[in-house]
Amino acid sequence: MRRVIIGCLAVLLAPVAALAGPPAASIALVLQDQTPLRAAPRAAAAQHALLWQGEALEVRGERLDYLQVYDYRRERGGFVRASQLRRVVLTPEQAPELLSVVRFLQGYPGTEALGIAFAAAYIQAAPAQALNSEEGAAALDALGTMADRLAQRASTDTAAGKTTQAVAAHLEAAARHGVRFTSNERDGRVYVCYDGDAFRRVLAISSDPAQRARAVLGLTRRECTPGDLQPTERRRVDEWRAEVLDRVQAEKLPGYLKNRVLMRRAAVWSSLAYQRARAGEGAETAAARAVAELSGVNKSELADGDTLAYSDAATRVNASRWALSAVSSAPPGKRPSITTLAGAPGETCILLVDAKNGAAQPLAKRCTYGIVWPASATLNREGTALAIAVQPTDAWREMWIFHKSGGNWTVRILPPAAVQPNVGYAEFAGWVPGGTQVLVAREAVGDGRSRRSFELMRLDTLAPLRQSGDPSTLGEFQRWQDPAWKRETLAMR
Repeated sequence: MRRVIIGCLAVLLAPVAALAGPPAASIALVLQDQTPLRAAPRAAAAQHALLWQGEALEVRGERLDYLQVYDYRRERGGFVRASQLRRVVLTPEQAPELLSVVRFLQGYPGTEALGIAFAAAYIQAAPAQALNSEEGAAALDALGTMADRLAQRASTDTAAGKTTQAVAAHLEAAARHGVRFTSNERDGRVYVCYDGDAFRRVLAISSDPAQRARAVLGLTRRECTPGDLQPTERRRVDEWRAEVLDRVQAEKLPGYLKNRVLMRRAAVWSSLAYQRARAGEGAETAAARAVAELSGVNKSELADGDTLAYSDAATRVNASRWALSAVSSAPPGKRPSITTLAGAPGETCILLVDAKNGAAQPLAKRCTYGIVWPASATLNREGTALAIAVQPTDAWREMWIFHKSGGNWTVRILPPAAVQPNVGYAEFAGWVPGGTQVLVAREAVGDGRSRRSFELMRLDTLAPLRQSGDPSTLGEFQRWQDPAWKRETLAMR
């Protein structure tokens, strides 16, 4: 195992190793962004280039308060003020000091490129036995954490349409230390993702639960899986994500970190529930696991940045919760009910039937490529409207309303919202007596925020009459909400 790790890390740190030279030689790491490389040891000397934090230079001498250095990437020598560099000797004796710097920079946002450089230097300097010890795990954990954080910072800038020169330079500096990043297009935007090499090494050696949790969370980011995967490939990836997440001993983690693991598990298992149902397999176990993991989240210990992640996980789990009630269509009776038939390949057709109008001549018909949840079908007291849940994707559930107007039945579709990515649900919450109104709960996550609303809607147009983020402020919800909905939904969490 030691030989394998050392061999792989030698490849990872080839840029630093190339600068190491004989034992007495040293390198210098650039500490500040936009550090000038000058032609002479004077502030007024011509500027050859601007250097960025985390870049490695070979030290060739000293003059005044400057170091004479050589930049192998630019193939240019020059002088840099000594206070803007940190000299590093890659020997086992220096390894503990390097690790101390790495541990400090790990928790200091904005210095990821510099932290990666020090981590790379430590791994090159440390002896083989140290790389398989507690210290080695700490260095790899820090390396992965900082690389992942740098990728997320780059993704945020990309989404805002303003990739800064500093972020681009930091990515390039990290890449020269052997850290690889990929660009992944998903949900209409581009994500910069760390390839997770250090995280995989953390899982391969002896590491503590918190280190393993950070590694697994970094490896299982949904946004870093390709958005164009085929259904079978997507399921294979999600099965792997679920397996890796189960390797974490969540009960041994700090509260905030345990919450993150549970939320990630809930989101993954909700996706698997949808995929298994789509394949015609039993999805109840996966859906139950998703609900159980979400229920384990302690909301009082959610970190400030985890509120949106919790809403996202809860929305995904609620979108697939009907997989817990895989009930087939009831036989037609006197009152309207639904039945389903296969349509075109991959398509399911919903037929509204009664005692007089069977499947051959239904009252209404609508087909979909989504999953139809027959157990969700509910008819109002007047027999003039029927609501049913239809789930086109693993995180998007619509409410379909069959409504009778005059002698004809129409079908209207209520989506959760108009947001990207498609994460949300719209669900029936109760019938208002009179046959003209319905109670609806809707929630969607997108554009960096979560929206949840409880609405009183007209049945004929599905136009909202009143809405609120708190159902207790709507009198109709207090009087007419459906007891089964209130008992089972996650909208009331």
